[in-house]
Amino acid sequence: MFIHLHRRCHKHKSEMITDNRTRLTDIEEGQTGIILEIDGGRHSSKRLADLGLAPGVEITVITSSFFSGPIQISVCGSKLVLGRGLASKILIEPK
Repeated sequence: MFIHLHRRCHKHKSEMITDNRTRLTDIEEGQTGIILEIDGGRHSSKRLADLGLAPGVEITVITSSFFSGPIQISVCGSKLVLGRGLASKILIEPK
């Protein structure tokens, strides 16, 4: 319960800092951005952190399938493929 409330407060702070944030699934191929926050539970946040996806990390979208397909991204020189559901939990600030 405490973690959920803390995350909700953190979300408001992020919205106050920047209003140029968007979900990873909404940016175009070739576009780069900085991860601002992971909008998910403990399990999905840990899974993404284990892959090197955490706030402050720069990512580039390599390919993005329309509708329900996966998204291929580049992070720190590595290429990753994420399902659209998991990718939609990543909030970024496009460059």
